[in-house]
Amino acid sequence: MTKDLDFNKSEQYTLSIRLSTDGFSFSIYNPIIENDFYSRTFPVNTQRSMAANVKDFLAATDELKHTFKQTNIIIHSERYTIVPLDFFEDESMEEVFYNNVREKRNEIVLCNVLTNSNSVVIFSLDKLTHVFLSEHFANARFFSSISPQIEYLTIKSKQSNCKKLYTNINSGYIDVISMENGRLMLANTYQSVSSNDINYFLLNIWQKTGFSQERDELHITGIQDIKNTVIPEMKKYISHVYSINPQAEFNNSTTSKIENIPFDVQSLILCE
Repeated sequence: MTKDLDFNKSEQYTLSIRLSTDGFSFSIYNPIIENDFYSRTFPVNTQRSMAANVKDFLAATDELKHTFKQTNIIIHSERYTIVPLDFFEDESMEEVFYNNVREKRNEIVLCNVLTNSNSVVIFSLDKLTHVFLSEHFANARFFSSISPQIEYLTIKSKQSNCKKLYTNINSGYIDVISMENGRLMLANTYQSVSSNDINYFLLNIWQKTGFSQERDELHITGIQDIKNTVIPEMKKYISHVYSINPQAEFNNSTTSKIENIPFDVQSLILCE
């Protein structure tokens, strides 16, 4: 928990729920008073289905029984693909998705239109999980976790002319987004079990995409302990390596623990 909120005013607040195989979390944000945050995390039972975990999560969490101004559901998964907006058609969405991602039974295919990057993220979610969440939150919006990151970083990358590689370190995964002056070059999610894996992926991507060790930039966010190990190692090979600090983007925010809120959730708030 970062700050107690007055839940009698919940209809003023934005609720963001993040679902991942390594655990669930939710964050509540007051857009009127920007330093009002509340967050909690929950472990998941990996022996049970996503839907079963979500059902228990909703039943056991009193805070989620309130009515909110806006509810966002963020799905962290590597099951997504990205297409240019100019080539996107609703009727062929599933076909395009399964041409790029192995088909899986009992899932619904959704999409996020990204106006900043002029692209569309197509992603999937277990059908029963979607039913539970849609029934509990009638006006919920569903996002792939890569979507708000791309939108936020598209804006940030326009501030300089060099290429930028952004990395978000999650538990067991890294999200990697490459930008050049606001243009999306690459977005992918990789399984990574150690800092050595992360180092390998980043240096391999850096080399294969033609980044300059002297001119271009690497920006890293995510789990602090792993980030503290990866950044010094990357500095041996890349001149410009930075730690992302989204807390600085929240004007007038006095919240000292905003960094504990996942970067994809922070990005979504900043893009609202």
